[in-house]
Amino acid sequence: MTKPARDGVDAIIEQWGQERPDLDHSPIGIVGRISRLAREIEARLEPVYKAHGLEPGWHDVIATLRRTGPDHRMRVSDFSGHLMLTSSGITKRLDKLEHAGLIRRDPDPGDRRGTLITLTPAGRELIDDLTAAHLANERRILAALSRPEQRQMADLLRKLVLGLPPD
Repeated sequence: MTKPARDGVDAIIEQWGQERPDLDHSPIGIVGRISRLAREIEARLEPVYKAHGLEPGWHDVIATLRRTGPDHRMRVSDFSGHLMLTSSGITKRLDKLEHAGLIRRDPDPGDRRGTLITLTPAGRELIDDLTAAHLANERRILAALSRPEQRQMADLLRKLVLGLPPD
C-alpha cells in the first residue's frame, strides 16, 4: 500500500507533535486545510471574474441578485445575510456596481426609508455570460475528486457549517 501524499499541514502537525506531544493536534488537519484551501480557491476564482470585467467581490452581489427570481431585486438589508459583509462594505460594493451600470438603486415602495437594488440588463447579461465560465472553473478546481467524493465532501462541509457552535 502506497503512502498518501503529504502537504504542508502534515509538517505542521508533526512539528506540534514534537513540541507538544501532550495535545491532540488532529483539528489542524481539517481546519488548517480548509483555511488554506479557501485562499487557494479564491485565488483561482478571481481570474475568471477579472476576465469578465468584475472587481473582487462583485460576483457575489450580481449572482445573488440574479438568483432572486424574475425581478432580480432585493432590499439592501437582505444582502447582509447573503454576503456576510458589514453595511459599509455592502454600500461600497453597491456604489461601485451602480457606477459600472450593473445595478440600480430605487426607493422601496413598501418602506420609505428602504432601498431596492435591481440588476440592470447589463448586469444580467454579464452574470449570465460569466456563470458558465465560473462553473467550468469550479469543476476544474474540484477535478481531483470524483463525483461521489464531491457529493460526500459537500455533505460533510454542510454538516460542519450547520454544526458550528455559536460565537
